Amino acid sequence: MRIKRGEIVKIHSNIEHIRKSKRITQVELAKRLGIPFQTYNNYEKGKRTPSPETIFKISKELKVPIEKFFEEKIYDSKNIS
Repeated sequence: MRIKRGEIVKIHSNIEHIRKSKRITQVELAKRLGIPFQTYNNYEKGKRTPSPETIFKISKELKVPIEKFFEEKIYDSKNIS
């Protein structure tokens, strides 16, 4: 899986939105993923891009298909399943 430059913005904003809609904190999700909080925080801020393996782990923990991270910005939590 190769991540294109324009998709990075979608990834970090969508991961953040989905996580918040599931009422999971950054600290909690970072622990579940086995990564430092600061690393996870940098994913959401767009300072770092998660590896394909990490994206897979995040989708598994948030219980959403990976494709959700690459969609146009998600604003309506009803769109998350």
